[in-house]
Amino acid sequence: MAKAHDIWYNLTAEQALSSLGSNPDGLSSTEAKSRLAEYGPNELRHSKKISPWRLFLEQFKDLLIIILLVAVILSAILGETVDAIVIFIIILFAAGLGFIQEYRAERSIEALKKMAAPAARVIRDGKHQDIPASEVVPGDVVLLKTGDRMPADGRLLESINLRTDEASLTGESTPVEKKTEPIGFEAGIGDRRNMVFAGTSASYGRGTAVITTTGMNTEFGQIARLLQEVKEEETPLQINLDRMGRMIVIAALSLTFVLAVLGILRGHGVLEMLLWGVSLAVAAVPEALPAVVTISLSLGVQKMAKRHALVRKLPAVETLGSTTYICSDKTGTLTQDQMTIRHIFVDNKILEVNGSGYEPRGEFLDRGKALDPKSIPTLQRLLLAGVLCNDTSLSNENGAWDIKGDPTEGALVVLAAKASLSQQELAQRTPRLHEIPFTSESKRMTTVHEMPQGRTAMAKGAAEVILGDCRYVLLQDKEIELDTATRERILSAAQEMADNALRVLGLAYKSSFLSESDADVQKNMVFLGLVGMIDPPRPEVKEAIKLCDRAGIRTVMITGDHKATAIAIARELGLMKGGLAYSGAELDQLSQGEFEELVEKIDVYARVSPSHKLRVVEALARKGHVVAMTGDGINDAPALKKADIGIAMGISGTDVTKEAAGMVLTDDNFASIVAAVEEGRGIFSNIKKYLVFLLSCNLGEILLMAAAILLGPLMGLENGVLPLIAIQILYLNLATDGLPAIALSIDPPDTDLMLKKPRPRNQTIFTRPVMTYLLVAGLWTAVVSLAVFVWAVNTGRGIQEAQSLCFVTLILIEFFNAFNCRSLDHSLFRVGVFKNRWLWLAITWECLLLLLIVYLPPLHGPFNTFPLAWWEWVTAILAASTIFWGLELFKLVKRLLGIKKQQ
Repeated sequence: MAKAHDIWYNLTAEQALSSLGSNPDGLSSTEAKSRLAEYGPNELRHSKKISPWRLFLEQFKDLLIIILLVAVILSAILGETVDAIVIFIIILFAAGLGFIQEYRAERSIEALKKMAAPAARVIRDGKHQDIPASEVVPGDVVLLKTGDRMPADGRLLESINLRTDEASLTGESTPVEKKTEPIGFEAGIGDRRNMVFAGTSASYGRGTAVITTTGMNTEFGQIARLLQEVKEEETPLQINLDRMGRMIVIAALSLTFVLAVLGILRGHGVLEMLLWGVSLAVAAVPEALPAVVTISLSLGVQKMAKRHALVRKLPAVETLGSTTYICSDKTGTLTQDQMTIRHIFVDNKILEVNGSGYEPRGEFLDRGKALDPKSIPTLQRLLLAGVLCNDTSLSNENGAWDIKGDPTEGALVVLAAKASLSQQELAQRTPRLHEIPFTSESKRMTTVHEMPQGRTAMAKGAAEVILGDCRYVLLQDKEIELDTATRERILSAAQEMADNALRVLGLAYKSSFLSESDADVQKNMVFLGLVGMIDPPRPEVKEAIKLCDRAGIRTVMITGDHKATAIAIARELGLMKGGLAYSGAELDQLSQGEFEELVEKIDVYARVSPSHKLRVVEALARKGHVVAMTGDGINDAPALKKADIGIAMGISGTDVTKEAAGMVLTDDNFASIVAAVEEGRGIFSNIKKYLVFLLSCNLGEILLMAAAILLGPLMGLENGVLPLIAIQILYLNLATDGLPAIALSIDPPDTDLMLKKPRPRNQTIFTRPVMTYLLVAGLWTAVVSLAVFVWAVNTGRGIQEAQSLCFVTLILIEFFNAFNCRSLDHSLFRVGVFKNRWLWLAITWECLLLLLIVYLPPLHGPFNTFPLAWWEWVTAILAASTIFWGLELFKLVKRLLGIKKQQ
């Protein structure tokens, strides 16, 4: 028996049967049972499942989570019960979120299994039998009719007008005509016209096929295997946070250990320094980071849902913000998935038709000038033929226009409706008497109608077929005998339309015939004209692609459609910018090295298979790109899972694709992806604002304490005197790591977000500008706070009062810094002082709490505070505000230097 499953389409039906040890009467029951034992059941196998418990425990591998667990234990030992509980809740929240994401991702294969056919009709022992699809074996002869789902891959033995819907497997938007002749060359899945595939269904006609491969060896099974083998990459956010977590933890623990040891050497008690060191370490580690990130992402999810994007995996929100490549499907995403007639050839000239989709609105144009279609009798006759020789209807439900039937026929009905021709009225006035249906052999359809002038036949089909059966042509409402020059002019017009990727149909009629035999009706007809149609681009997509260009994001089309059609749509959208277009077959001719050299130059991929899509994603990833991949069919699932962000179609997408994707578009619209990219960028920007604010504050606190311990004696401070005690450090941690930080994480997005290039995949949050800002803000915080503390001590105030004044000043500095952090580049006055009302509310609340701590006697002991005079508040506010004006000046200088550098 032949083993290579990719050669079946090049064998004759007889050779295929012989290779499989079968015959047209099928296998015997005994042989089928033997083969079932040999090949196993016709099912998709799942790789070994990870138990939910293991999935949950794996969430605790993260270094930041481990450090937070240590902080919980130390806080509990030292009696800080509230801190311990709060941090532990944050840990559970973060771990639970990760668990839910990964558990849901494991369901992709289960959804794939549900698409398999439940039963099959086969010929065994020479009789027709219905058996479970899982019992189908190679060599079985399967019977197919309209609506049947194919149980496995097979080679067609018989095809009676058989057409199959392979959209979920190949991306082909229209049903595929099937034949039985060998292909004769190496063909991609979409071009194997004599094969049928598991998971696809018969949309028209009937046929028989011999099963060639079952289970995991089918094309469907190959996708399942790819899904199992594909490992999801860490998102840029996860990489950034892991790296940052390690840096912060190592730096914080090292520094606090050194400072605690120095404190002990300077005379502080060991227990006091241990408590102080843990407090400082906990303050330095951003334990609210998982919560803030989750809140940012969750709010981003809500905003994106309003913009037609549903997010299944939270990190995907931020990943969109760093996307450098969007690999988009054509049909339904870049285009409307609604065939529309663009050009009509009548009376030896080409007319244009505007409007798009199935809405019956649009004008007929002759060289750009609008015309009344009633003024051209030949056009009226062509529109009439298109409507009558048609089995598709147009309907309006809840304001949305749609068709019931074939998209090509639907385009003809809509065209007539644009000329105010009602299909229903015409059908009543000119009842159909006879029909010669379309077949893949005849490539035409003819209907006979009762009309006022007598019985008339209307025909439509492939242009060359219709023209070949015509003896006359209708010109200026006169039937003229077709000559060679006119035929060549018609064929030239058809070729011109085809070169522009239009699907071309010819239309004809015949108003007198000797008999109603099929042969006579379709002979010596009168040629009416041609129509050229295409699935048009969505009107909003062109602008969305321009926005991507400005944002430094490359858009690439990946489609199962033909290359010429793909190129035409890409050019119309402005997607082809001097780049290349490759078909799947051409990609197969390239080595991996050759492909990686070309991958950044290719704008269009046509007639591609699942492995091609995966290859594109992997090649771009190796070039350092962050790749977003859209898809709707099961063939897209492996590439969606492999991509940094997989985007499934909510309307046309299969359950498999949605399960593998990180995001689902509810309107299948490319423009919604660009809106989601903008949200993603805003989210990362806000997470960065939060981190810069938090870490600059924490750095200021650490530098303040380090300077007091190391340089205290030089500044006249006695041994054992520190600016802050442990409880004050912990409170500062809550005040800065709490509401103001969360308010920054929901800051309105910067206006220039989509004018910046995407950040590189390996770029850390701590870029040079961020590090410079952190150092400037941290040093300023430490210097001002320490200066106030030393001034208070040196002017005769008690230690408790001096610590209170330092404590208040430090908190106020951090509040001013929060406003600074709303933009690291622009002035607050440009960003908008009052645009973030949540930040104002957070700071107002924190100020009220601070007043209680300073003036409420029961809190003086625990917090070591002292009631301050009004002028001391003025001193603290003036000293604290210097950070705002200082950083405003810093940002101004940075902007001026940036402008100078650009010039």
